[in-house]
Amino acid sequence: MAGILDLLGSDLGKTIISGVAGQTGQDENKTSSVLTMALPVLMQAMKRNASTPQGAEGLLGALNSKHDGSILDNLGGLFGGGVDSNVIEDGSKILGHVLGGKQQHVESALGAKAGMDAGSVAQILKVAAPILMGVLGKQSRQQNVNNSSGIEGLLGGLLGGNSKQQEQSFLESILDADGDGSVIDDVAGMVLGGNKKKGGLGGLLGGLFGGK
Repeated sequence: MAGILDLLGSDLGKTIISGVAGQTGQDENKTSSVLTMALPVLMQAMKRNASTPQGAEGLLGALNSKHDGSILDNLGGLFGGGVDSNVIEDGSKILGHVLGGKQQHVESALGAKAGMDAGSVAQILKVAAPILMGVLGKQSRQQNVNNSSGIEGLLGGLLGGNSKQQEQSFLESILDADGDGSVIDDVAGMVLGGNKKKGGLGGLLGGLFGGK
């Protein structure tokens, strides 16, 4: 299965980046940087939430009802006249549910690394979150996912398949950081090529990018 960052490099991903940048009035390169860092974090948070039966049931319920993937069928329409306020409100709810009390920390840390204020990062994530849920919904239908182990496997596959425990712990540490931003600075450096160390999250994301 292709990883979530392969999606960002595809034609669909470029449409998403361009549309989100236009909607939020942000530079496309900076928007791409934010999404490159943020999507694995959001998915890791979802994966952690789905590790409990209640969390998995909630996510499956959302994918089977509201987030079935249909949002991907007309992205031109979604971005064409400005993203509907209902979509942005939905994105806000998704972020609150997925990130909980870590939301502001994650937004601030991503903004600091991407050279963007946290409020702008928040707007980008509100638009991107329903699209990410649409991607998950479409994949879950294609793979006929209907239980908690299936949803964990789906998220794990999109995060990079058989990722090492070390790589997972980097993503976990962002969500568990104490708010000083130092951990996500290190991780973001790997994502954006600032840290040339092999292995770890850099190796995982490098693999997802096709070794670029």
